[in-house]
Amino acid sequence: MSAQLQHLPAYLQRLDFERAPPPDLDTLRELQRRHTAVFAFETIATLLQAPVPVDLPSLQRKLLHEGRGGYCYELNRMFLALLQDLGFQARGLTGRVVMGGPEDAITARTHLVVLVTIDGVEYLADVGFGGMVPTAPLALHERGEQATAHEPYRLDTRGDSYVLRARSREDWQALYVFDAQLQSEIDYVVGNWYVSTHPQSPFRGQLFVARTGPGLRKTLNGGSFAVHRVGAASERIDLPDAAAVMAVLRDEFELRLPDDPQLPAAIERRLQVQAAERAAAQSAA
Repeated sequence: MSAQLQHLPAYLQRLDFERAPPPDLDTLRELQRRHTAVFAFETIATLLQAPVPVDLPSLQRKLLHEGRGGYCYELNRMFLALLQDLGFQARGLTGRVVMGGPEDAITARTHLVVLVTIDGVEYLADVGFGGMVPTAPLALHERGEQATAHEPYRLDTRGDSYVLRARSREDWQALYVFDAQLQSEIDYVVGNWYVSTHPQSPFRGQLFVARTGPGLRKTLNGGSFAVHRVGAASERIDLPDAAAVMAVLRDEFELRLPDDPQLPAAIERRLQVQAAERAAAQSAA
C-alpha cells in the first residue's frame, strides 16, 4: 500500500518514535497507549459550530502542526492511516454509541474505530472515544475481561455485532455497538458530517475534552474539569469562567487554542447552559 501520510516522520516524532516500528502487537499496544496520551480528544470545532474536515491533509495540519486534538473521525482516521503506512493490516469500522442509554438503542453510526489483524488475530483499536477510550488493543474474539493500563474492558457479542463494555466500579457499562461491515471513505465523511452539523448531534455546541496519562484520565465537560486516578476517587472542580476553561485547555490538555475571537463567548454560553441545567436539577430534587 502506498503511503497516505505526507507527514509520517512528524507523526512518529510526536509519538516519541525515532524510526518506524515493526507492525506487530507490541507496537500496536505502544502506539495506542502513547496516542491517547499525546493527542487530546476535543470538540472545540463543534463548540464553535465550525467545519470539521476529515481529509488526511487537513487532519495532519490540525493535529501535527496546529497543536490540536480532535474526535473519533479525526483521531481514529489519522491512526488508521498511520497503521496502514507502518504495514499493519487495518481498516475502519463504524459503531453506534449507546453509553448513557439503552444498549439496544438504534443510534446513528457516529463512531469510527479501527480493526487490526495481526498473525490472524483481530483486534479493536480505538484512540478516539473521549474519557472512556481504551488504552490498549482488545482481542475481538476474546470473551471476558481484558486488562488495559486504565479500566478493564470486555467485548460481548449480540447477533452479528459486538458490544464494547468498560468496568466502572463493579458495573460493566456499555459504550458502543459495532460490526465488521466494510466501510469506505464516504462513510467517514457522512458520519462526520452528522456529528459536526446535525442539530441532534451530542457534540454540537458542546465542549468535551479528554486525555490519558500514567494511571489517570483528565476530562473536561464544559466547565467541569476532573482528574480520574486508577483506584482512587475522582477530583472535580467547576471552572468559573471562559478564562479559567481556556487556561485548563492550555495547561492540562496542552492544546494550542484556535485564534478565533468567538471562542471565549462560546465557552461562556456553554457555562451558562450548564449552570441553568444544574439549577433545574436542584429544583426538581
